[in-house]
Amino acid sequence: MSIQGLTKDTELESMIKNVMMAEANGTMMYYALARLATEQGMGDVAKTLIESANQEAVHAGFYATLNGKYPKDFWQLLETVKKAEIAGEAQVKAMADKVRAAGFNEAADEMEIFAKQEGHHGVVIDEIFKKYKPKKLDTAGQKIYVCPICGYEFVGDLDSEPNDWTCPLCGQPKSVFKIKE
Repeated sequence: MSIQGLTKDTELESMIKNVMMAEANGTMMYYALARLATEQGMGDVAKTLIESANQEAVHAGFYATLNGKYPKDFWQLLETVKKAEIAGEAQVKAMADKVRAAGFNEAADEMEIFAKQEGHHGVVIDEIFKKYKPKKLDTAGQKIYVCPICGYEFVGDLDSEPNDWTCPLCGQPKSVFKIKE
């Protein structure tokens, strides 16, 4: 049995969303604290904090699934993620260049590693597509809305989604979506 969307449109949805966001923020916090512990020579503390961050990330994913934040048929979203990860390599590299120009060479060096990792994420997702060859979504006769920020395509009636619905990839409100021509 899938837990996908069990609490969507129920009295539990708001509570689950709040916990999901707290867990996502906890992930970021624990990784940042681990980074600071590493910088201060406390590798054992960093290791413990990274373990907590990993658990928080799993928790956030659980709650997101419970609330149906991401579609059960995730292939269309994953296609957008693939494109974003590939494009992210150049974007993060450009940020690293700006950070380097500001004189923060060590941070820029690490960001360049991150840039390569972003591109690699896209390659790995492409390999998943090649392995599983998911069928293309039949969009004939349906409206397709496109997020102008990340390119995510929503197929169906966007007006039927709640007013607080956001892009599952970048978090933009549904009001910024445009109908695909």
